[in-house]
This record gives sequence, structure tokens and C-alpha cells, in this order.
Amino acid sequence: MGSIRSRGKLLFIDFRYRSVRCREQTKLTDTPANRKRLSKILDRIEAEILIGSFSYKDYFPKSKRVAEFEQHEQRISREQSDTPAFKDFSETWWTENEVSWKHSYRITLRASLDKHILPAFGEMPVSHIAKADILAFRANLAKIPRKDGSQGLSPARINTIMVPLRLITNEAADRFDFSPPFEKVKALKISKTKVDPFTLDEVQTILTHVREDFRSYFTVRFYTGMRTGEIHGLKWKYIDFNRREILVRESLVAGEMTDTKTDSSTRDIPMSQPVFDALKEQHKRTGKMEWVFCNGDGNQLQVNNVSNRVWKPLLRLLDLPYRRLYQTRHTAATLWLAAGENALWVSQVLGHADPHVTFQKYAKYAPDLTRRDGSAFEALLAQQSQKNVQNDQQGEDS
Repeated sequence: MGSIRSRGKLLFIDFRYRSVRCREQTKLTDTPANRKRLSKILDRIEAEILIGSFSYKDYFPKSKRVAEFEQHEQRISREQSDTPAFKDFSETWWTENEVSWKHSYRITLRASLDKHILPAFGEMPVSHIAKADILAFRANLAKIPRKDGSQGLSPARINTIMVPLRLITNEAADRFDFSPPFEKVKALKISKTKVDPFTLDEVQTILTHVREDFRSYFTVRFYTGMRTGEIHGLKWKYIDFNRREILVRESLVAGEMTDTKTDSSTRDIPMSQPVFDALKEQHKRTGKMEWVFCNGDGNQLQVNNVSNRVWKPLLRLLDLPYRRLYQTRHTAATLWLAAGENALWVSQVLGHADPHVTFQKYAKYAPDLTRRDGSAFEALLAQQSQKNVQNDQQGEDS
């Protein structure tokens, strides 16, 4: 039986819930009216405890006891549920599917699960996860502080985190016959990838001033459009000087060699003369090693080291706006299009599965670099107009 008691002239409620003695302080002073008021509240609490409908959070939302009893309630709910806890089912799902994933994909999924998803949903039975829970979880991701001081993970990062949550809950819904909570939950809209290529003059300036031991490396990056993982995982056995081709067959991802990103990424890149000369020069340095581009110990290059020790200092030295190393790939694409290369060929060399990706990403840059900005059509109209004038003059003369 609970009671209303006083501490420091303020009243508090003293009662037992789940065999735990609970004392909840109020801001009400010790007066007969306030005691009567609290007694009515206590009567409701004890009645709800008796019939099993009491919620500690509803009466004392700021109490430290709320978290304690919520965990207890979740545990009881899980024991009574006919579906496993999310953390248990997620491990089953992981074991069944990881054999089909690439190393990099496993790392991405594991990070999303351990850092974000399991802390939020781990104790919940999979059938108890509702659409509202998922939307609330996503909203919280948008509030996480970022390293640059801003708030909220990017839409792209949030979508990545949501992938394993969607896959696991969909699989659970199929196995245990309940409605998938992800129904009508759409991915966040992502801004298009920023394409900020270097001009040909800037490329030549960079190659002129870069460290000698990295000149071949950057020449190949700028004039082949290879991805970072492809060029850092490039082996001499994939260099065919006779046919003047670079065979893209593997990629270095998260410190491990793996297959190329997609089937279309497996390709043969023709060597332009600058690339051929650069690789011949590089062969003098590392030709007896496995990797085309490596450090002094013969180990693979690390992108952070290249960026921090070579790339960023070089751009500062040349007073060029900072751009990620990946912009070397975008630069190759825009320079090829600017030179008038067939867009389908450019798409194949870049390893795009769909040529439309190439058009969407780079088409608007080619006119700027080639001066094909509508002036050719203007010239055609001017030529036709001049021809009409000449015809009119000939008609008058006759």
C-alpha cells in the first residue's frame, strides 16, 4: 500500500512497482489540499498496477526509473513474443548471407549494424519494430553531430545505414509472416555527385610540379580515369605494353584485394602516349615488384597518405582550389569528351554499366571545354543566311 509523505516541506509519492520501492518527488507543498490531490493520483497508479496497464513513463516521464522499467518491460515482451530479438535474428541473417558479399560491403554493413542499428533495435522482437520506430530512428541519424561541426549525417550516409535494417526486417517479415515495417518508407533524396574537373592547363601544371616519384602515378590517374581502388590495386601482370592496354581486373578496397566494383568495371583501358611513357618510367622503379604503384617497402599505397602528404600540399603550392583525388577520374572523362571522343567509348573506358550515366554526369562540361556552347549552330545559321544573300544577288544580276 502506497503513501503520501513529506520531505523538506514538499510531498512525494511512496509506492511499490514490480517489487521495487519507488519514491517520486513532487513540487507540491505539504498542504491538506495537495495531499488529497496526490492521494487520488496514487489510487489510480495502484489500480493500473493491479490490472497491468500502468506505465511509469506516463506518470513520471523525467524519472530515472523510466529506463530501468522500460528495459524490464522489453525483456518481458521479448520473452512473450513469438519472434526473436532483432540482435539475434540479425546474426542469423548475417551468417546466411555474408558468403555472397564482397569484403568492402561486409565492412559497410557491419559498421552500420554495430554503431547505429543494434543499439537502437537490438533488444526489440523483430515483429515489434514499426514504421514509426524506423522513421524516428532515421530522424535521429539526421541529428548526429559531424566532424566538421555541422549537425546530422548526410542523406547518402543515412540511406547506407538504413540498408541492413531494411534487409533484415524484410527477411524477418517474410519468415515470421508479419507486415514489413519498411513499406512506403522511401530513401532520402541525395544530391547529385559534384563533378569539379581540372582543366587541361591545370592538369599539365600539376604534372609539371608534382614530386618526381608520383608523376607517373598522377599521369595515369588523370589520363585513364581509373578509380582509386583500381589504381592502388594495379599489378604489373595487368600491364600489357605490347597491346598498350591496362587490364582492370581487381581493386583494392578497405585494405583487401577484391573483384572490380561491377561486371562493367572489368575492362581494358587503352594507353595514350603519356600513359604509356609514364608506365615505362614507373617500370624502372617498381617493375620487379608486384604492385605498379607502391611505397618504398613495396606495399600498396594508402589513399589517406597520398592525399595528405602529396595531393593537398601540391594544390596549396599551386594555389589551386582543393578537390578530392577522385576528381582526377572526372577530369579524364571531361577531357575525353572535350576532345570529341565518342561518349559510348568514354563510358566503356570508365567502366560505367549504363552510358546514360556518362551523359548525365559529364555532358554539360564538354561544351565549356570545347567551346561547343551553341556557337556551331549559330555559325550554321550565319552560313545559310550568307548563302541566301548570295543567291538573291545572283537572281538580281540575272
